[in-house]
Amino acid sequence: MSAVRRVCTGLAVAGVCFGSCAGPGDPSASPTPGPTWPAPLAWREVDGGPAFYDAFDPTLPAEQRAFPIGVWLESVTDPGDVRLDLAAGLTTYVDLTTDSDLALLDGTGLAALVGREDPRAAGGVLADEVDMWAGAGENGWTGLWPGQGEVCDPANTPCGYTVQAAVRAGLPADALTYANYGKGVAFRLDDAEAARFVNEFADVVSVDTYWFTDPHICGGHEGGMLLAGGQPLTEQECRRPANYGRTVDRVRSLVDPPGSRPVWAFVELGHPFSEDDAPTITGPQVRAAVWSSVIHGARGVVYFNHSFGGACESFHLLREACGADVRPWVADVNRQLTALGPALAAPFLDGAVLADGPVDTAVKVDGGTQYLLAAATGDGAATVRFDLRCAADGTVTVLGEDRALALVDGAFTDTFVDGLAVHLYRYDHAPDAAPGCAAP
Repeated sequence: MSAVRRVCTGLAVAGVCFGSCAGPGDPSASPTPGPTWPAPLAWREVDGGPAFYDAFDPTLPAEQRAFPIGVWLESVTDPGDVRLDLAAGLTTYVDLTTDSDLALLDGTGLAALVGREDPRAAGGVLADEVDMWAGAGENGWTGLWPGQGEVCDPANTPCGYTVQAAVRAGLPADALTYANYGKGVAFRLDDAEAARFVNEFADVVSVDTYWFTDPHICGGHEGGMLLAGGQPLTEQECRRPANYGRTVDRVRSLVDPPGSRPVWAFVELGHPFSEDDAPTITGPQVRAAVWSSVIHGARGVVYFNHSFGGACESFHLLREACGADVRPWVADVNRQLTALGPALAAPFLDGAVLADGPVDTAVKVDGGTQYLLAAATGDGAATVRFDLRCAADGTVTVLGEDRALALVDGAFTDTFVDGLAVHLYRYDHAPDAAPGCAAP
């Protein structure tokens, strides 16, 4: 008998024993407790299902359906425009200007959604931010647009539902359609009013809330309505990438039936407000905003490509020299989104990760591979432990960072250097690790 066992035996006779005395296989040994999982495992298809876009004609090309990457209100008048946009990783034009020539897209792989009938279009676009300039109502529409005169009839009554219905009626009946909304759907309208905009007119929806650059969004009557019960937000609370994910959550919560249609993210690239002292978004902020949106369920992204103030006034930030600071970041995140297209279209495995730290997470399973998407939600550096219950021990590849971590006993730890940090992990899926890990 070993010295430890002899000591333990003697102490046990006296009615005393300590954890270090328990030998291998001893019934008195206490195993290290594992994590307490707050929710059961649940498989969840992407919103609308992986074949959503197949139901429309015209619709997005097959190679774009995993995760469309769009740009808002660009113009295409020269082949050079197309080359620059391809280099930035774009796949989809959303509401091209009326002087654009869609024939320039032939054979390029790029597609366009437009607000008019065009035989080359991949779908239609409804009125933009109509929730803000026409309101939630079904009074008459004069046919005029903001800045042209009275929009609704009678004047000063809401007619936004009428506008969307009229615009939709002017597009091909079976076409894929898209609509973007603003602060009405995001903050100001009640759920029933906002849900009509989201559900009744377009097939795909988004909402633009520019958390990093809007000089007014931190107020209690705007962002505070969504995040703080109508109280104003501090700059620290307001200027966070996680709030882009919260916007996606808001829109997805209005979709009826739940999960039945895709929600796209909307992210600004420059200085979209005329006030020169308003913030200008940075490249790291763009990346963090996009990935927060993806983690929260966005199935595509549209970039607002215009700056109306600051040091770089432009309608073509992904083409012109004054967008040079942000363009490499956008191109890089777009390359990642495209490369991960199959994974982004694959099901979520909810409840498969427990993160001990200030991060948002999502787990996707593509065949025998799991992807963990993690984005910081705090403001400073943090070390985060991830416990995984459907993962095989082994190597965790950190995508795009040329490094790897070890997954041991279902867990690994990583560092998030600041509130903009995002890490994307790939490792082997273990379908037999626990009940519910195998795809249904």
